[in-house]
Amino acid sequence: MGYKLVDESGVEIDIYSKEGLNALAKLWIKSSAQNRIMYEPTWMGIPIIQYPGDVLMMHELIWKVRPQIIIETGLAHGGTALFYASMLELLGRGKVISVEVEIRQYNRIAILGHPMAHRVEMIEGSSIADSTVNEVRNRIGPDQKVLVTLDSNHSYDHVREELEIYAPLVSDGSYLVAMDGAQQLVADMPSGKPEWREDNPLRAIHDFLKDHPEWEIDPHYNRLMVTSNPDAFLRRKRNEI
Repeated sequence: MGYKLVDESGVEIDIYSKEGLNALAKLWIKSSAQNRIMYEPTWMGIPIIQYPGDVLMMHELIWKVRPQIIIETGLAHGGTALFYASMLELLGRGKVISVEVEIRQYNRIAILGHPMAHRVEMIEGSSIADSTVNEVRNRIGPDQKVLVTLDSNHSYDHVREELEIYAPLVSDGSYLVAMDGAQQLVADMPSGKPEWREDNPLRAIHDFLKDHPEWEIDPHYNRLMVTSNPDAFLRRKRNEI
């Protein structure tokens, strides 16, 4: 039995086709974001605020790159920092440097009391402030392999500036992951904001790439299609720093 979707132009799409799969993935993101499904998962008891598929893709990336330093902007409850820390624990090395503009006391207590706390260092301050960036740089040792994730303020201007600041810290052949570009997609959901159509991380990513040919999108980590992070996995090309 065939099932059809009707796209925005009124054309029917077979849900079993590639086009149908893509349309269903986008619809699921819209509906799940409206219903705040990303707030459901936890990592080792701590809210992670990620879709499960995106967590799995980060697991694959960390296992592939095997970084010694993971820089994260946007600590929130600490779930992602502890997830990255647990991956580093499996690798037997490394630390997470997590930046948050304001670390709430109950989140700090939960993180410091966690079994993976020994691999997490927290820095309180704006991710784009000179003092914060200098502190991050001072915590990176010479020749350490660095991977960066950006998941703080999701405005175009903020992400665009974060990309310029943190891209130089990423090691040759490693990745910078700029999250939540799907903000553009969900601008029209009931709780969305029309300005998100232009004011979003995805636009910042694409504009960054226009100015930086030494970077490229790796589509491998979007292959599950249901993602909050379209075009987010940016790879620094080797020997082009």
